[in-house]
Amino acid sequence: MAATIAKKKVVFIMGSTGTGKTKLSINLGTKFESEIINSDKIQVYKGLDIVVNKIPESERCGIPHHLLDIIDDYDYTFTSEDFCNHALSAIDLIHQNGHLPIIVGGSNNYLQALVENPNNAFRSKYDCCFIWLHVSLPILFQYLDKRVDEMVDAGFVDEIREAYVPGASYSNGLRRAIGVAEFDEYMKVEKESYDEVYKEKMLQDAIRRTKENTFKLAEVQFQKIHRLNYELGWGMNIIDSTQVFEAILRGEKYMDLYKEIIFKPSMNIVQKFVEEPNQETP
Repeated sequence: MAATIAKKKVVFIMGSTGTGKTKLSINLGTKFESEIINSDKIQVYKGLDIVVNKIPESERCGIPHHLLDIIDDYDYTFTSEDFCNHALSAIDLIHQNGHLPIIVGGSNNYLQALVENPNNAFRSKYDCCFIWLHVSLPILFQYLDKRVDEMVDAGFVDEIREAYVPGASYSNGLRRAIGVAEFDEYMKVEKESYDEVYKEKMLQDAIRRTKENTFKLAEVQFQKIHRLNYELGWGMNIIDSTQVFEAILRGEKYMDLYKEIIFKPSMNIVQKFVEEPNQETP
């Protein structure tokens, strides 16, 4: 009789940009013995922390993070194959530590490559729990509009200015981050002898383009996740977070709502998942 091997468990937190994936991963990480694996293709690079909305180390609650700040070369393209190799190594290490891997990020092509590529045999080795944080796109767009403004106030433009290299390609590496290419024209005129009214117009145009491309990214990510769930059958646990974001946009206190609508259901999903007997594969 062939020996069977128990599958090890992996949690995925998915969703469009701005839907609160990182916040939930930290919240769950404080309740379960876990470590977090970043699956955002831009956050693997060092730098542009505000631009890419990277969680500061001070807010990680001591939870180990993997695949954050691991690439120094701005021009290196971190491929799906690179991600799979690093993620599989991190998953094995986390299990060796006796912890639960939580994979979080918006680069869904990476996740599809990890889970669906037959060379990885992922499904035969790991028992997966997928949580999809969903926010109605019209509400999410309003929130993202507000978030970009807040990022600008926090130093977004200063980070882009420090990383700006005239003539650099925006198709590779860290410079693919939304906001970098959008600010190219503004960076060209900023220190020239144009009048301040013109410079301000260029700045506002750059911010507008950044917002528009962020909205486009969120929609593409939604469509991708929808396909993974409904066409490829990933069986996601969908958490509709729209009410929470509506409260945020109204300027209301939202943490009680967050706990009831997002955190508690997600915690129950993961609790049930980790308590289930491990599946076995021949």
